[in-house]
Amino acid sequence: MKTYIAQRLAIAVLTLFGMSIVIFVLMRLAPGDIVDILYEAGGYVDPVAKKELTKELGLDRPILAQYVSWLGDILQGNLGKSYRYDVPAWQIVKPRIPVTVELAVLSLLVAVLLGVPTGVVSAVRQDTTLDYVLRVISLAGLSMPSFWLGMVIILGLVAWAGWIPPMLYVPPTQDFKVHVLQFLLPALAVGYRSSALIMRITRSSVLEVMREDYIRTALAKGQRERVVIWRHALKNAILPIVTVIGIEFAFLIGGLVVTETVFNLPGVARYLVEAILWRDYPIVQNLVMFIAIVVILSNLFVDMLYGWLDPRVRYG
Repeated sequence: MKTYIAQRLAIAVLTLFGMSIVIFVLMRLAPGDIVDILYEAGGYVDPVAKKELTKELGLDRPILAQYVSWLGDILQGNLGKSYRYDVPAWQIVKPRIPVTVELAVLSLLVAVLLGVPTGVVSAVRQDTTLDYVLRVISLAGLSMPSFWLGMVIILGLVAWAGWIPPMLYVPPTQDFKVHVLQFLLPALAVGYRSSALIMRITRSSVLEVMREDYIRTALAKGQRERVVIWRHALKNAILPIVTVIGIEFAFLIGGLVVTETVFNLPGVARYLVEAILWRDYPIVQNLVMFIAIVVILSNLFVDMLYGWLDPRVRYG
């Protein structure tokens, strides 16, 4: 186990190193930089001042020299300074991480609570009216973008209840009830879409296990159907479900751009787009690296869960 974890961590370090090169080069291959954007917004270009600002930000150096300098700062724990706000990048990134993580966790919780039970019921009641209804609901969830559903929820509340959820971020320390309500609606919108995928995977996995001989034998011996399904069938079908849940969590960390924009939440994904538009290289690089770390750790955690959920899994 320790050897396997060490190997995975070594691969993770190489992956992050490759990601750092890709994002660093791609950002600088994009036309324009923050100096160009600032002077275009001002409507007046002073060549001397522009050249001085470019030199001050270090953008006049070769890409390789910039990358080596940035990598050295990262290894020393220095995330650099935001070009746009001229403050340490960590001061901007830090308060946005909990917002995105909280929304992702709540959305995933909603997805699991909706997707797993409905998937099991759909598998057990295969080809019945209930099965068809649940499958249609899941297909609807896969077809509707979560941000569109969020907009429908807001418009529905305004039209039917004459009420609109808070559109300014409220920290939990300020008003916990309003904070929960502010996150509940986007969590339901995003969680419904994810639950549809989890439901489909759960249904197919449980159906495959239900056809096994030991399941039929347990039912033939008079075991209660509920016990056989939830303790035996679901337990043996859980690995693909856990895999999808892990992938969904990693996706939610970086894939909530429009949802955070619709509900005006100051999260990582939303600010990443703003930083890209402003060519704020330190912010973009740090946020992308954060998302990459979450993806890698999520996959590693899922792999570790395999051994705990299924004793037959062995790590080489």
